[in-house]
Amino acid sequence: MTSRLAQIWRYPIKGVGREPLETVTLKANAPMPGDRAWALRHDAAPRGTGWQPRRDFLVVANGPKLAQLTARTEADGTILLHHPDRPPLCAAPETDPDALLDWVRPLWPGNAPDQVVRSPAQGMGDNGKAELSLLSLASLKALSGALGQDIEIERFRGNLVLNGAAPWEEFNWIGKTLRIGAATLQITARIERCRATEASPRTGTRDAEPVRALHTVFGHRDFGVYARVISAGKIEIGNEVETL
Repeated sequence: MTSRLAQIWRYPIKGVGREPLETVTLKANAPMPGDRAWALRHDAAPRGTGWQPRRDFLVVANGPKLAQLTARTEADGTILLHHPDRPPLCAAPETDPDALLDWVRPLWPGNAPDQVVRSPAQGMGDNGKAELSLLSLASLKALSGALGQDIEIERFRGNLVLNGAAPWEEFNWIGKTLRIGAATLQITARIERCRATEASPRTGTRDAEPVRALHTVFGHRDFGVYARVISAGKIEIGNEVETL
């Protein structure tokens, strides 16, 4: 069965806004360019440098209204954010952090947003590695059937979304190499999921329990896989996905 790249996503600020792309050039041993380049630390988190766990930052798991955020990275490096409950904001995280923190504060129920943090070279992905996440629309359909409701792929905040594979086929790719466009990626591990997937990207409320369904119906809590870029190259929507 032929698989193709159906969607490309990045998240310029960890937990705060998703950005669709048509094409991107991946770099070897690096996260997607511009993905989780920034993170918003709350005031209960310890101060530190380098990679830090997601509990230190504003994330959808603890603030479901963040699921509604969309983002667009402008040519000058500013980030345009949209949320139905807030006026649009265009700000540069490095030079105007207070504007960003003030804007997101009403959307966050927990400890106060306190600091804009630049991500280290490996990015600020939840697993602490310079990897991308890869999801399957076929697996999403299987999970939606188990839930008895259609859920959105955006809940899982993946980078690359594939169409055409069999449900859960991606789990069989662990240790294998895929070619997508001009890039090659090695599949490294399954992704265990958390409460972030309960939040609807349409309403910002918790309206489903995907992790419970994964556990009770399929016997695991995993959705999607991590991938490390082995060789750099341009990818674009519609590219065939080849298992090497």
